[in-house]
Amino acid sequence: MKILLAALAGLSLLSAAELKLGKPLTLKEPVAISTLLAHPGDYAGKTVLVKGRISAVCQMMGCWMDVSDPDGKKIHIDVGHGSIQLPKDSVGKTALAEGPFTKLDLTREQAIERAREEAADSGRKFDPSKVKSGTTIYQIQGTGAVILAQ
Repeated sequence: MKILLAALAGLSLLSAAELKLGKPLTLKEPVAISTLLAHPGDYAGKTVLVKGRISAVCQMMGCWMDVSDPDGKKIHIDVGHGSIQLPKDSVGKTALAEGPFTKLDLTREQAIERAREEAADSGRKFDPSKVKSGTTIYQIQGTGAVILAQ
């Protein structure tokens, strides 16, 4: 009985631990997502750290996640195919994510392809007629992340 209780206690400690993915985080203070989105030119090309609630994760390969602040502002974190695999069941958890803040200028065709891929990754339907023009997207090329224990 004591062995079983010790094993259960050990399992609960493991499940409560932070999950560290990719490279170790180097920055100490997160930038507010609302600040990044309000002043993207000030941060483009710089390494940033953000903290927020995971609102979406790629369900195909775990290659991206969206992180939201309490006001619903969100930033896309792209970790690439194969460099980091984000847990597909992490929606609702809090994460810290770090990497270069990048600007992507997309043509209409590129915007359609990106939206199509994200819809497929999320299991949503996609209507290309809703994409009317090209767009500029700001995102973080994630190099490291920590999913915090709940």
